[in-house]
Amino acid sequence: MFWTTDGGIDGHAPVDLDDLDLIGIDPLPSYVWYQDMADFAERISDAVAGRRLARAIQGKGAFRRFKNELHEEYPHLLSAWYAFRGARAKRRAVEWLVDNSLVDDETGERFVAEHPDPDLP
Repeated sequence: MFWTTDGGIDGHAPVDLDDLDLIGIDPLPSYVWYQDMADFAERISDAVAGRRLARAIQGKGAFRRFKNELHEEYPHLLSAWYAFRGARAKRRAVEWLVDNSLVDDETGERFVAEHPDPDLP
C-alpha cells in the first residue's frame, strides 16, 4: 500500500512516522552487490567468461559493464546469475529479519542452511 506522511494511508490524514511501529529498511551498500558479481565471476566453470566478467567489474561503471557483458557475450549464464543473485538476496532478507527480531534465530539459520548458493555452470 502506498502512503505518505502528508497524506497518510487514506490520502487525507497526515501521519507522524514516530507514532507508527515501523522498522526502516536501509539499502545495502553497493560493495555487497559488487561482491556478488565478483564471486559469480570467480565461481563459474568457464574460465574465459569468468576472466571477462571479472575484468568488466573493475573501476567505475562496474554494474553496467557486468550486465552488458552477460547480456551480450554470455546470455546462457543469465539464468545462473539471476538464481545466484536471488539466493543471496533472499538470505540477506532473512538475516535482516533475524537482526530485527522479526524471525527467531533458529528459523533464520535453518533458512540460510537450506538455501545455499546454487551450483554454477
